[in-house]
Amino acid sequence: MPGSREREDLVQLLDEQREMFRITLRGIDDEQARQRTTASELTLGGLLHHIIRCERDWTKVLVERDENAETKLEDYAGEYVIGDDETVAGLLAEWERVAANTTELVRAVDDLDASIPTPTNPWVPGRVWWSARFLVLHILREIAHHSGHADIIREQLDGANTTAQRAG
Repeated sequence: MPGSREREDLVQLLDEQREMFRITLRGIDDEQARQRTTASELTLGGLLHHIIRCERDWTKVLVERDENAETKLEDYAGEYVIGDDETVAGLLAEWERVAANTTELVRAVDDLDASIPTPTNPWVPGRVWWSARFLVLHILREIAHHSGHADIIREQLDGANTTAQRAG
């Protein structure tokens, strides 16, 4: 398949960034996952909840290619909150399923240069078109961006940080 090396590079980068986020959650229980440690409302569980939804929603955009898709601000209510009925273990298991789907999609998508319509949203007026490649890189960017937040929250929670945990 053309671009198979590029596809495998994308899969590898996604896997590595997901692993960095998982390391940040190492040893965290459900109560700690809900705990705020900074002035921000963000929590480790809320960030995990968000990146799962983000990855799932963007792969749906890639598959559906809906030129009429819309996102409203209210669609994001509770986006960064771990639900009362959710657990870290359950969310991590869900993320494994979502990640496996993403990996399969990256390997199978017809063309990384294909132009994909993104949903309209309140912060970007008008329809924006991304290449399939850019869409996958956006998922990577979201995970990486929030991994940094998670590392700060974890460090404030109990002094642990991803670099030290990764080495240990």
